Amino acid sequence: MIRLMLLAIGLLAAARASAATPDTRPNIIFILSDDLAQGDLGCYGQKLIQTPNLDRMAAEGTRYMQAYCGTSVCAPSRSSLMTGLHMGHCPIRANREIKPEGQLPLPAGTVTVAQTLKSAGYATACTGKWGMGMFDTSGSPLKMGFDHFFGYNCQRHAHSYFPAYLYNDDQRVDLTGNTGGKKTTYAPNLIQEDTLAWVRKQKDHPFFLFYAVTLPHGNFEIDDPGDYADRKGWSGVQKTYAAMVTRLDRDVGALLALLKELKLDEHTLVIFSGDNGSSFPGTSEIGKLFDQTMGGKLRGFKRSMYEGGLRQAALARWPGVVPAGRVSDEPWAFWDFLPTAAELAGAKLPAGLKPDGLALVSFLKGGPAPRRDCFYWELHEGGTIQGVRFGNWKAVRNGKDAPTELYDLANDSAETNNLAASRADLVAKAETLMAESRTDNQNFPFRMKNRNSNPKKQQGAGADR
Repeated sequence: MIRLMLLAIGLLAAARASAATPDTRPNIIFILSDDLAQGDLGCYGQKLIQTPNLDRMAAEGTRYMQAYCGTSVCAPSRSSLMTGLHMGHCPIRANREIKPEGQLPLPAGTVTVAQTLKSAGYATACTGKWGMGMFDTSGSPLKMGFDHFFGYNCQRHAHSYFPAYLYNDDQRVDLTGNTGGKKTTYAPNLIQEDTLAWVRKQKDHPFFLFYAVTLPHGNFEIDDPGDYADRKGWSGVQKTYAAMVTRLDRDVGALLALLKELKLDEHTLVIFSGDNGSSFPGTSEIGKLFDQTMGGKLRGFKRSMYEGGLRQAALARWPGVVPAGRVSDEPWAFWDFLPTAAELAGAKLPAGLKPDGLALVSFLKGGPAPRRDCFYWELHEGGTIQGVRFGNWKAVRNGKDAPTELYDLANDSAETNNLAASRADLVAKAETLMAESRTDNQNFPFRMKNRNSNPKKQQGAGADR
């Protein structure tokens, strides 16, 4: 009897000690901006648009010059981020509309970052834009590991910044200020309020926030153009676009300020990135004024396999852990996020799950990026296009039967000098990697017709249609 009492006392003491032990695992926040170009931020050289908070985030953390999205349009890029799979294996490989509202959903059985972290005891939320399945489908954010959702589910609905409604979890919230021709309720205000309120509630235990900001994706609408209203010689859309980027910067600044207020600053990894390259060619009204090609250093834009469509503005900040002021030229990609988050959280991946990504924890802390065979992308919007990077070599194929182009990124980041004719050996290697990096998907078969062969198809304002 005495032995049993002592055992019970010991177990109780151990439980109390465990409860008193602080959870040292970091909070994880991934802020994803919709259609932001790398060249839109001051820390990447922008001179006309004000981004003081993101510039400070870069100074206090690490700025990545060769961070890659999942692919160069919205839904598949986000799907890669959530699943840890590149486009050769990801279940979503293009934008696909579902009427009357929503996109082709992530299939049942998909493992996401949110599910992985939730299994490790993290609170989880997605605010902003989802675009990977409506609430009555297998791809609902509430079925993909998120405890809370607020914002737009359908990316087509998210084109409006003064929408008639948003969603709180799976419940529609009507915005009466935006009915009958009125535009008085700016959706980013509500999304930001919900985001900050949710973070406040989680301050005493680890959390994962996927803050999928819609700014600066078109339609181009702003509630207050601020200082840009008086910019002489600028068109209305140029003023609005700049104001939207600065508004994005302001919202990021408010979130970082809240982390400091809650004393979570040194306990939180914050990653910021765009979801794909610029919506505009460098000769367009916005692309030219704001130099989104980074002084001609990047070719291409949204829906292309060139660097301007795939490279992102990307920052990481975690005071005392992520080196301050570091600028890295080493590449990484969206599909690295799931294994990275899992390692940070001490979460076990389900048996049989094989992410394409690699854990970046050591890299984030200042070490070298992990080595890999290649980075692979594809896109199925009208036709099939592919891209693969191995070392500093980059190959692009703009259609199923199109010739493979080859570029040396170390000396030609603008991808202007196609070396395919002189390096047949590397072209053959690239084509082998393209074939080996993918499995067929019945929803995204290879197609010969390629919409990207017609430049007029790429001149729009970046709508995810």
